[in-house]
Amino acid sequence: MSTEPIPSAEPVRSTEPVRGTEPTRSAEPVRFDTKIAVLLREDLESWQRLNVTAFLVSGLGTEVPEVVGEPYEDADGVRCLPMFRQPVLVFEGAKETLKAAHARVLSRALPRAVFTSDLFATGNDRDNRAAVRAVRTADLDLVGIAVHGPRNAVDKVMKGARMHP
Repeated sequence: MSTEPIPSAEPVRSTEPVRGTEPTRSAEPVRFDTKIAVLLREDLESWQRLNVTAFLVSGLGTEVPEVVGEPYEDADGVRCLPMFRQPVLVFEGAKETLKAAHARVLSRALPRAVFTSDLFATGNDRDNRAAVRAVRTADLDLVGIAVHGPRNAVDKVMKGARMHP
């Protein structure tokens, strides 16, 4: 897994500790040149929002491994799994907002994950993939999408969506 920083035109400050050192505390916020965003359909129930978000972001780390940081370790040396190095922004919007965002993400060829309403009726990965494969792109009944890419491109994809409450 690569942990090399993503090239950026602007400097990015890191607060990640180097092994054997204390983390640096900086007064300036850490700015990333990329963004991870999830867009959920506004009519989902709470359990569905959580489930869809978890499924969607799980794909990004495999496609874009540089978004995943180093494993965590507590003061007793107990290791935990690595997580994303940057925040995941969660948005919501109407069905039409998701359809438009999906078209924009496809036109920009950004790494993405989709979750359709059909997946609520399946119970395993094979059936999930078959349910998506059975529907043409334009006809997908999207309830969520996740995307990673340059901040400005992701902002354009999320146009019309609002931050999840």
